[in-house]
Amino acid sequence: MMTMTRTDNHAVAQAVHDLGSALWFGGSTMGVVGVNASGRDLKNGADRIRVASSAWGRFGPLQWAGIASTLLAGLQLTRAGGRRLALQKGFGTVGAIKAGLAVTGAAASAYAAYCGTRIAAAAAEAEQHGEPVDVADATTPTSRTPDQIATWQRRQRLVQYAVPLLAGANIAAGSQLVQSYRAGATAKGVLRRIMPD
Repeated sequence: MMTMTRTDNHAVAQAVHDLGSALWFGGSTMGVVGVNASGRDLKNGADRIRVASSAWGRFGPLQWAGIASTLLAGLQLTRAGGRRLALQKGFGTVGAIKAGLAVTGAAASAYAAYCGTRIAAAAAEAEQHGEPVDVADATTPTSRTPDQIATWQRRQRLVQYAVPLLAGANIAAGSQLVQSYRAGATAKGVLRRIMPD
């Protein structure tokens, strides 16, 4: 069985990872249920898009700081857990799933931001041509929403809901990895590696 050494204590990397993940998950959830829907309180459809776009733009640097913290600290924790990857059955599988969730979540966050820029640009163009920009909120079109805006809104809505799900699943996978450090879980994982079913 593995013994705990000073190099097994990665509290700083774990804290950076967990705080980054919390920022990413919490901020994206608040954006989806709060920022996007709050536009319904405004009368002008273009303002509904503008206000949400501005709020997401202000949150963007913090969101990317959270994502970067999650990814970089996750790499450090993976490097530190190298012996567990080799010795403890299941540790590598959960780690790979967690890494996949983090990378997919980062890609989804980037695509959501891209959709937001396309919506804002299409709304500004429609306004320049004197077309009404009728939307229910930042990501929900109505039957009178111009087609280009409606298309990007549907895409953004879908991917924005996926982001907190992926970030939350990443946190859950991280919890599973942390639990695998318990002495009993370590012993079971090593025994399963030595004596597979």
